[in-house]
Amino acid sequence: MKRRTFLRNAALGSVGLLVLRNPKSVWGYQANNKLNMAFVGAGGQGGGLVNVFAGMGENIVALCDVDDRRASGTFQKFPAARRYKDFRKMLDELHGQIDAVVVATPDHTHAVASIAAMKLGKHVYCEKPLTWCIGEARAMRKVAINQKVVTQMGNQGTASDGLRQAVEIVRAGVLGQVREVHVWSNRPIWPQGVDRPKETPPVPSELDWDLWLGPAPYRPYHPAYLPFVWRGWCDFGTGALGDMGCHTLNLPVMALKLHRAVAEGKTIVVEAEHSGCNGESYPKWSIVRYHFPARAGMAPLTLVWYDGGKKPPQEVLSLISGEVPGSGCLIVGEKGTLYAPGDYATSWQLLPADQFRDFQPPAPFLPRSPGHHREFVLACKGESITPMSNFVDYAAYLTEIVALGNLAIRLGGRVEWDAAAMKVRGRPEAEPLVQRPYRKGWAL
Repeated sequence: MKRRTFLRNAALGSVGLLVLRNPKSVWGYQANNKLNMAFVGAGGQGGGLVNVFAGMGENIVALCDVDDRRASGTFQKFPAARRYKDFRKMLDELHGQIDAVVVATPDHTHAVASIAAMKLGKHVYCEKPLTWCIGEARAMRKVAINQKVVTQMGNQGTASDGLRQAVEIVRAGVLGQVREVHVWSNRPIWPQGVDRPKETPPVPSELDWDLWLGPAPYRPYHPAYLPFVWRGWCDFGTGALGDMGCHTLNLPVMALKLHRAVAEGKTIVVEAEHSGCNGESYPKWSIVRYHFPARAGMAPLTLVWYDGGKKPPQEVLSLISGEVPGSGCLIVGEKGTLYAPGDYATSWQLLPADQFRDFQPPAPFLPRSPGHHREFVLACKGESITPMSNFVDYAAYLTEIVALGNLAIRLGGRVEWDAAAMKVRGRPEAEPLVQRPYRKGWAL
């Protein structure tokens, strides 16, 4: 191993992220070659990712989408790519021609598509949240370990210098002991707190509704479910918390090693209040309180998530000068507070400002990223370390924390999550939410 590679690997290890040093990418892959990439989801976010990876010079060999309307622009832009509606058929026919698969579908199909690709030895980039439920996140992690493939979740703020520097500041003890974190989001920006439509209009000819449903329970088509607005429906999306938690919770989870509470099999207590959850769609607003135990040598703390227009109390927000943005994060320590405005924590401020006027950041100990998507490509080619937001060391744990909040929203009351047993203590009704049942033909 080259000294430079060793030093970068050691840096990742120092933040509690185990580095997989022998992914399949390094065995015989020629660094100058292009990746042959297939995409599950080619419209919307998926279409954007096709353009990103094509712009990096990679080969777009296959595009899969159940909605020809949604993906038409991408299909036209890449006419040489093979087109599919069913990713299972795509993988069956082209697995020998594919190096990596990008999954950018509604949340409920992330796991089935990603696991199918990884089982064939394909590197996988999957959009956030990694999965719909905790059981799927555990399964994704296990398959990634067994297959030794390169993986990355699409929470791109992870690659920013600002987020990595903020992690270094917190880890260096600048804030002192942290026992309180507040994170708020401007989501939902789609309908929530609504009932299932009663009308059953015809399915558009361009859409394969059965394939769109995938593993979810069957229901008649309605335009209230797609595109984009599926995020608010319990069977398909993961609500405001699921949609943005892997972005806005990313900084505190990484900086305070909250993911290690899951990795170490600790008990995490969660309580949720909200506008009401009817089981069909997520609440119009929610406030979720996570009580994390001591982990990885760090003190217990409470993290509070707010969405649907809710924000931290004024005594917490009073440190912020000017207008409070729609999304943000406050990490409150005994010596000061770190404030990261916006969704991705790409910038930070230390508060109160007068106290930190002459502050100089600690020497960097995290590697700086060449870019989120480039991290994935370089790792697939064996030219770089494993992406920081890989499934095994981080993304599956972060997703479990997010899914745990949704579980508390839907269950109600106090939730005691036994991470070691993968169970909610004393709440057997939680089991279908921990690991959802699948329609025939869609098991992991």
